[in-house]
Amino acid sequence: MAGHSKFKNIMHRKGAQDKKRANVFARLGREITIAVRMGGGADPSMNPRLRLAIANAKSNSMPKDNIERAVRKGAGETDTDTYEEVRYEGYGPGGVAVIVDALTDNRNRTAAEVRAAFNKAGGSMGESGSVAFMFERMGEIRYPAEAATPDRAFEAALEAGAAEVQSDEEHEILCQPEDLHAVSAALIESLGDPSSCALVWKPRNLTPVGEDQAESLLKFMDALDDLDDVQNVTANYDIPDDVLERLAQ
Repeated sequence: MAGHSKFKNIMHRKGAQDKKRANVFARLGREITIAVRMGGGADPSMNPRLRLAIANAKSNSMPKDNIERAVRKGAGETDTDTYEEVRYEGYGPGGVAVIVDALTDNRNRTAAEVRAAFNKAGGSMGESGSVAFMFERMGEIRYPAEAATPDRAFEAALEAGAAEVQSDEEHEILCQPEDLHAVSAALIESLGDPSSCALVWKPRNLTPVGEDQAESLLKFMDALDDLDDVQNVTANYDIPDDVLERLAQ
């Protein structure tokens, strides 16, 4: 299991799943709101960031009412909360590099919560840029395996202007950040709606993590993921599948 921004909890208790789902909707809603405020208004046809945010919300089965409420909030129709984008970087258990992206209305609160999670896990939060050089900013569009054959996914991605395609349990299509909207729009025409569409941090190299550090690392990632203001957590870990299987038992 290689580290990426869509961290998947190995625990499967229903309560935890319900909480995760609520957190996902909250994050998607914040992204829609900030897209309206910072991306150019509430009209998706004139606001590429909002188009992507709404597409991502729909791919995660976010209810239409929630999406419309987030748009109204961004347009200032329901409240005056002010969100800002912040990023934290550091090292977690096993020396794994971690990037935490957040949207917050209280920078001091969010920084304190993220720092506490790093400290509790025995990690260390660094300065801006301390680990970002180990990652590359990319546009990422994902499709389930059944959406297309590997050859068809590759052909569609090539025609859309993507930079890279990987097909395994799902199709992962990568492009330059500035091309994300154009590539995703072309893919929707040929393959339908994706399961996710977002800007992500892709690790340039992965850090192997053994069984002695894997459990504490996953708990640390989960703790960050559970923070209300956190939008995405990205890390450059590589945990062997057999280790994950034992931890999941």
